[in-house]
Amino acid sequence: MLKASELEIAKVAKALSSTRQSLKNIEQEQAKLEEEQEGLKTAIRKQQSLLSSQLKSAFMAGHYDYAKMLFYQDDARTFERVITYYQYVAKARQKEIESFRGNVARLEEVNAELSEKALSLAALKDEQEGQRAVLITRQDDRKATLKKINKTIASENQRIASLQADEKALKDAIEAARIAAERAAREAEVSMDGLAKLKGKLAAPVKGRIRNLFGSRRQGQVSWKGIVIDGAEGDPVNSIAPGKVLYADWLRGFGLVAIVDHGEGYMSVYGHNQALLKQAGDDVRQGERIALVGRSGGQEYPNLYFEIRHKGKALNPSSWLD
Repeated sequence: MLKASELEIAKVAKALSSTRQSLKNIEQEQAKLEEEQEGLKTAIRKQQSLLSSQLKSAFMAGHYDYAKMLFYQDDARTFERVITYYQYVAKARQKEIESFRGNVARLEEVNAELSEKALSLAALKDEQEGQRAVLITRQDDRKATLKKINKTIASENQRIASLQADEKALKDAIEAARIAAERAAREAEVSMDGLAKLKGKLAAPVKGRIRNLFGSRRQGQVSWKGIVIDGAEGDPVNSIAPGKVLYADWLRGFGLVAIVDHGEGYMSVYGHNQALLKQAGDDVRQGERIALVGRSGGQEYPNLYFEIRHKGKALNPSSWLD
């Protein structure tokens, strides 16, 4: 029940994230077009003023210039120079006119593109509002489901047993991913460098306060194998280093989980996500968005569960982060 509910939330949250990115892209394109529009308007005003001045001067000097040309017609060299000068002036003026026409045509195109962007923005904003409404409904459904589940886990022993089962599920998933990574490394033409040289230099996958420390007690004899970092729901979760996504799915107790292989036996684990933005097999860059902060896995508040492992052994992430 909880899995289905959280997968529905993930689907809507991912669509909403995509819509937000589309809105951001269109707004950036709109800003560039508006900047170009202002530049074209300024250029057109200057060209209008220049051409108007040139036309006025040409009209005023027309009869005098014609008389002067007749006067010089017996002097072939002088006449040729005068003709060449007038051809040069006419050519320069023609280039200015062509540039003016080009700017006017481009301004019309920019105005049309801006109108199109405005329509696209309005449609995307409507879509975004609809997605937000659906997301709120799905989150309410999840709360009701979680309430029912919590009622069935009454005693501390049951909670400890549930946590141990969750931990085993994650351990099994990591072990399967580790075996797959070793097999892939043997077959790969290019090997990844691991994390050894990056110890103490890695950026945190999310910005936030560390709520639960590595090794601290969860319940009974169950301790944290990673850290829990508070975050705002929907914030980006970034890969700590380059690598390949080995696992991207829902896992009991940890919700939507991504496991990234960094080579040389090193892996990073990201749990409690609202949505996963990468699939198993995807290559990721350092700092690339791979998920969104959430509360999947039955969490009451949005956070990221984060682990670093080497050959299956959990390491203290705080020692690796900058």
